[in-house]
Amino acid sequence: MSEQQNSKPYNRPITDEAVFKVTKEIVVKFIEVGRLTPANFEETYERVFQTVKSSAKDF
Repeated sequence: MSEQQNSKPYNRPITDEAVFKVTKEIVVKFIEVGRLTPANFEETYERVFQTVKSSAKDF
């Protein structure tokens, strides 16, 4: 590959589905390690989703 091809940014849009899948994986890990309970699921899920979404849009 030429140097010019390597320097082009990767501009594929990040879909809400991709954000959902990443959020799901994080939430599952939180459940596995005991940081997430049914009592705080809704609040935690929303915070993780918004954090992943805002982080993904920065790229």
